[in-house]
Amino acid sequence: MLELKGVRKVFNTGTVDEKVAIDDIDIVLGKGEFLTIIGSNGAGKTTLLNLITGTCEADKGDIFIDGLNVTHLPEHKRAVYMGRIFQNPLMGTAASMTIEENLGMADLRGKNRTLRWGVSRKRRSHYIQLLKKMKLGLENRLKQSVNLLSGGQRQSLTLLMATLSLPKLLLMDEHTAALDPKTAMRVMKLTAEIIHQHQLTAIMVTHNMEQAIKYGNRLIMLHEGRVRLDIRGSEKECFTVEEAVKRFGSTLKDETLLSC
Repeated sequence: MLELKGVRKVFNTGTVDEKVAIDDIDIVLGKGEFLTIIGSNGAGKTTLLNLITGTCEADKGDIFIDGLNVTHLPEHKRAVYMGRIFQNPLMGTAASMTIEENLGMADLRGKNRTLRWGVSRKRRSHYIQLLKKMKLGLENRLKQSVNLLSGGQRQSLTLLMATLSLPKLLLMDEHTAALDPKTAMRVMKLTAEIIHQHQLTAIMVTHNMEQAIKYGNRLIMLHEGRVRLDIRGSEKECFTVEEAVKRFGSTLKDETLLSC
């Protein structure tokens, strides 16, 4: 479903600040696969997501989504294929709009828009049912402005918005890092449920080793822009933090990788 072939990205080329962020990476992600990515600060995790979305362009290599070469497609044209959730809960929603309006805008992703816009009774009923499953009481607050929501509520709403149109690819960049532990656990559980229910192809970047091991069916460790570890299936199910330290301790210099 997603394929990266020899993808490379260098920042500040030819200067003393030159940094190889992604170093000739090859990754093939199958449909319905849930990949978690770990790595120390500066390993290339967020840059990898930015290359996939088109936020930055690769210096070398090709990127395919569902067989289509999107390497040179601008970000807004790639957006129809994917949903993305950022670390900051404020980035995924429009604060001045209501919950209902945010969901309505997300519902129009990749669809033809007309001058007539609004949320129909049928769609509103659909949103209510989806919000009920989140168990946050948001189904009773459709007309409220999003800026009244807590960080956890906004991130949960962002998750729902990102998956509402069932994107071909869901990208999550440390989307629970800014939340308190209890809320983070709730958002992660909701994330896993939505991905499993709709069999979404997903990539989750995280500094939390426990999350990386517990969720998803494949795990990749990045270090200095290269894949140092790639495990899946039964091997991932048996993988532990201790095993990671034992096998790849020399690359795990950032203590945040070992947070549980």
